Amino acid sequence: MTTTDSRVDYADFTRILPGAQPALLALGKAAGDAGLDKALSELVKIRVSQINGCTFCLRYHLDLARGLGVAQDKLDLVACWRDAGLFDAREQAALAWAECLTEIGPDGVPEPLHAALRAVFTETEIVALTAAIATINAWNRLGVGLRFAPSLRSREAA
Repeated sequence: MTTTDSRVDYADFTRILPGAQPALLALGKAAGDAGLDKALSELVKIRVSQINGCTFCLRYHLDLARGLGVAQDKLDLVACWRDAGLFDAREQAALAWAECLTEIGPDGVPEPLHAALRAVFTETEIVALTAAIATINAWNRLGVGLRFAPSLRSREAA
């Protein structure tokens, strides 16, 4: 049975565990401050939120991506980016990295995937991208686990 009832409202989450939001926001800010392209970062966060089924974060990052001017075609097709023909080499490498880190298998991260990432990103960008992926995965687990309801208030988070 599927339900959309929130288990813990986002506002209650921030009240109950007041240190969590600032900690996650700080990690996300550190990734952004390292120079990671904001539009690319939003595409990655959208894809990870799709994989994890986090409606709260998906809505939030779709809104941010639109505000940054990310093309609607990319937003529509990020779930099938490999076949869309719209994503450049950096976007493809970042999305592949995001999918791998979100669904880490028993063999870990394949070296060819990391090599493809190194071909188009600096070391600083790779670390920032990895931190951004870790952060959105943490937000997704909170959003899915506590069933945060997507709303205009979701703009305050993730």
